[in-house]
Amino acid sequence: MIRHLVLFKLNDGVERDDPRVVAGVEAFRALGGLIEELRFWELGWNISERPIAYDFAINSAVDDADALQRYLEHPAHQEGVALWREFATWVVADYQF
Repeated sequence: MIRHLVLFKLNDGVERDDPRVVAGVEAFRALGGLIEELRFWELGWNISERPIAYDFAINSAVDDADALQRYLEHPAHQEGVALWREFATWVVADYQF
């Protein structure tokens, strides 16, 4: 199995209630029920006040590297990514477990 972690940082001046952010969260929330390769799917807003903390996280798992690639290329995933590019940056970690 491969764990796929993504941590998002909202751009300066962008708040959680921005309509673009709300749409982006909903687009990603829906992926858990849309993409068959996903074996585990959770997401949520950071609750830490630490200055190094990111704002939003996705924690997911797929069976293998091929499944990860199919997930990344899935049109619904790509649509969500396009939304988030408008208001955030992110870092990714993929590891086997």
